[in-house]
Amino acid sequence: MCGICGVLSPPEQLGDREKKIVEEMKNRLRHRGPDGDGLHVARHGILGHQRLAIIDLDHGAQPMLSSDRRYVLVFNGEIYNYLELRQKLIQRGQHFQTFSDTEVLLYMLIHYREDALTKLNGMFAFVFLDTHTGEWLMARDHFGIKPLYFMEMENGQLLFASEIKAMLAHPDVHPEVNLKGLNHYFTFQFCLNGETLFKHIKKIEPGHFVQGQGGVIHGTTRYWDACFRVDEHHTEQYFVGRLRSLLEDSAKLQVRSDVPLGAYLSGGIDSSVVTCMAASCLEEGMPVFTGKFLESPAYDESSYARLVAGHAKALIHEVVLSADDFVEFLPKIMHAMDEPLAGPGVFPQYMVSRLAVQHVKVVLGGQGGDEIFGGYARYLVGYLEQALKGAIYETQEEGSHLVGLDSIIPNLPLLRQYGPLMKNFWRDGLFDEMDARYFRLIDRSPDISSLLTEEMLSKLDRQEVFADFQVLFNHPDTKSYINKMTHFDFKTLLPALLHVEDRVSMAVSLESRVPILDPRIVELVGSAPPAMKFKGGKTKALLKSAVRNIIPDQVLARKDKMGFPVPLAEWMQGGVVRGFVNDTLLGEASRTRGIYSEKALRSMADNQGVGSRQLWGALSLELWHQRFIDG
Repeated sequence: MCGICGVLSPPEQLGDREKKIVEEMKNRLRHRGPDGDGLHVARHGILGHQRLAIIDLDHGAQPMLSSDRRYVLVFNGEIYNYLELRQKLIQRGQHFQTFSDTEVLLYMLIHYREDALTKLNGMFAFVFLDTHTGEWLMARDHFGIKPLYFMEMENGQLLFASEIKAMLAHPDVHPEVNLKGLNHYFTFQFCLNGETLFKHIKKIEPGHFVQGQGGVIHGTTRYWDACFRVDEHHTEQYFVGRLRSLLEDSAKLQVRSDVPLGAYLSGGIDSSVVTCMAASCLEEGMPVFTGKFLESPAYDESSYARLVAGHAKALIHEVVLSADDFVEFLPKIMHAMDEPLAGPGVFPQYMVSRLAVQHVKVVLGGQGGDEIFGGYARYLVGYLEQALKGAIYETQEEGSHLVGLDSIIPNLPLLRQYGPLMKNFWRDGLFDEMDARYFRLIDRSPDISSLLTEEMLSKLDRQEVFADFQVLFNHPDTKSYINKMTHFDFKTLLPALLHVEDRVSMAVSLESRVPILDPRIVELVGSAPPAMKFKGGKTKALLKSAVRNIIPDQVLARKDKMGFPVPLAEWMQGGVVRGFVNDTLLGEASRTRGIYSEKALRSMADNQGVGSRQLWGALSLELWHQRFIDG
């Protein structure tokens, strides 16, 4: 795990100035790789690297050059199947100087160019440069676990980095707000289609590579995509058995490490599966890490985490999270994030990462399970409406894929906590088209007209946002509602959550791996019949069948999974958090920024009328402005 950065350019535009810029960019990424650093100056580019040593600790330094010094690579991530790929390259006559996965990736790219990407199982972001021709290839892994940003400069150069803050080290980069990205943020609390909140700074999308020469981009290509073409030939027994086998194999690959390794453990199904399967590959006593709040039992699921730890013979470490921690660390977290994304769960994730790095250098997490297997309660809300529509109008909107009302009733207790969501969902638009219904389910600011200033509202285009949403939601392969919902979340929410995963771990120099996100697992589950994946409206039905007898039955039977909520509402009743929020949202900078109306800001600060989601969105956005836009 590392940080990469650099400038790609026509030869005549590279000099000492660019070298100093890349050095400063590298310095801003030191937290991603404090174990070593390197810089390579070539005719067509200057490449920088900060290393967090995980595999082959004494070798594998970067930038890494080929034996003939023609090709150079900077790489962030891990190639989990590097030993198997290494053996195949040896059979082709390739000689190796190290046992690092970096050298394997370098020669895979030399031998196969972009075709190497389809052979990789890992998390990665890299830039590969031919120093003779100036041609280059940069890419991100299948799911966007590892970040990579770029910016086309007015002087013909191309700037790239693992984090946006490194790019801001360039004296010609002046941070400005991207209105299109802001439009997305208000609706989803993340950006779509490679946009960021910074004008002119883009991110390579998951499963894509970009090719170019010098500072010029020649094109962007998708090399992998999740497929939802339904396999009607195999039985449920086949899918369950195959899924279990792939989960076990992914765990075996991802525990490969030359440094101490542990796991995040919340007590939910996904982290429990990862913990139990990883523990079975390692010696007893694998360290696991969890966090809790003391405000009420609704914010503490550590009893489940302890249950799973005992089952896996793991050594559990806990951290208690407080309001004082929130106030102290939130500005630092926003700095680490580069952009405000997703919800307040970023705070406890960061605090658990701080705990984990005291014991290990690599940690495994359960990220991806909800998006792949259909784990969100809102999917059940959507299908409850779908089932009601079918029962009332005697329709078969999805044919054999429809979840019937009689089959969904036993699973409705899962929605006990979601009364406000359902009340908002059904207040209008009942039985609309699928895309309109799901858009309402995920819209984070349905009352945005009462939140923003008239000037800001005039700059936004909600119809454009809905059109962007529709393109992703109505994928031609997604014939069923559950596939449409999970596909959209997989393409949008998951990369945002992985952004959080990357930043909160890398901020403390900790490598985070996500074994559920294996391309083979995603391809298998994507092809499973929807009625099998969401059987009777049961969330994660396929996964639960596959991991029975691997994790405790009490975890499988849970209907109270929390998702690491933060007691923001309780903290806003008074104390340090309320004071911090008031100072942030009602300060002169926020009130005169021209985004939120002063009435809305006061309402949020008073914890009235707008809810914690809007409060979090406004607080995060203001802290981001203060740190990155105001300077």
